[in-house]
Amino acid sequence: MNYKEFLEYIYQRHSGNVKLGLDRIEKILEAMDNPNKKLKGIHVAGTNGKGSTSAMCEAMGLAHNLSTGLNTSPHLVDYRERIRVNGENITFGNLMEIYQNWGDLFEQKEASFFEITTALAFKYFLNKQVDLAIMEVGLGGRLDGTNPFLSTVSIINSISMDHPKSLGDTIEKIAFEKAGIIKQNTPVVLGKIKESAAEVIKKVAAEKSAPVFELGKDFHIKNIRLDRNGTTFDYESADLNLKDITVNLLGKHQAYNCAVAISAFNLFMKRTSRSLDEDKLRAGLRNVNWPGRMQILQNNPTVIIDGAHNEEGIDALVHNIKQIFPNTKIHFVLAILRDKNLEKIIKQICEISYKLYISKNHSTRAAEIEEQAEIAKTYGTDPILIPDVVEATKAALKNAKPDELVFISGSLYTISEVLAEKKELFS
Repeated sequence: MNYKEFLEYIYQRHSGNVKLGLDRIEKILEAMDNPNKKLKGIHVAGTNGKGSTSAMCEAMGLAHNLSTGLNTSPHLVDYRERIRVNGENITFGNLMEIYQNWGDLFEQKEASFFEITTALAFKYFLNKQVDLAIMEVGLGGRLDGTNPFLSTVSIINSISMDHPKSLGDTIEKIAFEKAGIIKQNTPVVLGKIKESAAEVIKKVAAEKSAPVFELGKDFHIKNIRLDRNGTTFDYESADLNLKDITVNLLGKHQAYNCAVAISAFNLFMKRTSRSLDEDKLRAGLRNVNWPGRMQILQNNPTVIIDGAHNEEGIDALVHNIKQIFPNTKIHFVLAILRDKNLEKIIKQICEISYKLYISKNHSTRAAEIEEQAEIAKTYGTDPILIPDVVEATKAALKNAKPDELVFISGSLYTISEVLAEKKELFS
């Protein structure tokens, strides 16, 4: 079985097996001798910012000469991005070696695509004896396939409305699902979370005797500054006072993500009897490897991609564009998913766009072009309709002057299609 055949098989055979719950994944991991219980690391949940925060933890670990395992989803271009050790994607050889050993088990248990990927990640990280395993939650937390991870530290980064059919139709219900990752006596770090949601989480934490460290109460950030090179801010907690910390990811929201990551990493180092080095921490945060989030692909014109896909993410995106690129004409390529709040998202994009190019990505959940366009027209925008995301990007590049901005967003599926053709588009 070659790589293409492997991908086609697990997509086609296992993508339809989705079922929230831990029964299958726990039985699979038990048969694999529970690698999830033999690793130390950080478990990351939240509506937005999970991936960025996870990548920041990885970067700080690598800077401290720790071996790291990072499991994230979805991928942008290559499935192997989901499982990486020491910043490098798993090789096809290593992937197939584990899969061939356990493929019959996955079939027997009728595992889902996500459960297979999660099990492969746990096993690979244990095989590599990583010092720091970082597992990003896929959906929610309580019933997510990553939940059997006996983490050293838990993170709940943010909470907003997303996946209401699966997680609940209120912030408080969603908070309860996210809080499901909290383990007995294991500290949990909370990001910028609405008080009513934080109270739900803290109640669950108290029941599990899990110490809570909360942004704005136990650690603080201030003096946030943005420019094209990244985000700079000051961080303070009971035992750390860090001035002018810079993370090489753009956006005010990345300062909050970074503060959470610093707090969690500091706790991890303490709980594993290691010493945190401020210079190494700073160096790591200047070299975070996390593409597709306010990522600049070229200049003249400036081209940026961002995977914002819901109201909170678009809020942050619009704020960052206004602050970093004031008075700049924006050619916006938009392709979003139909299960999002199209009205609110498109309204905000129309407010900042000089020209709006509406397209449709290849996801089966993609919103129809005509539906997106009708909403845009109600806000006084006459969008340019181009069915293919890459062709829409080409049109925006052709129309944009050197001092203007081309921005591509709406979904990780959207930006993945652009990244897959990066050489052709930006050669």
